[in-house]
Amino acid sequence: MPRYDQVPSPRSSTVQRFLRTLKWQVLFAALIAIVAVVLVRWGDPTVDLAFMIATALGAGLTVLLGTALMSLVFLSSSSGHDEQAHIHRDEE
Repeated sequence: MPRYDQVPSPRSSTVQRFLRTLKWQVLFAALIAIVAVVLVRWGDPTVDLAFMIATALGAGLTVLLGTALMSLVFLSSSSGHDEQAHIHRDEE
């Protein structure tokens, strides 16, 4: 007897969508960190290694945090939770 695929729950499919976008966000943040280090190194070749590591971490984690939060906003909007909050607010 054939087995049919289970219909994924909305929560698990949302988590899968977020993790899929998070992979691209990590790659993008790493690219931005590399560009930031190259630009700092190009501006001053005598920069210390600790400064370049701090620049890479600061730029990369800032971009990663911003893109992750924005993707959570878009995923929350598409899940329908925002409409439920809006309906509750209008009733008051």
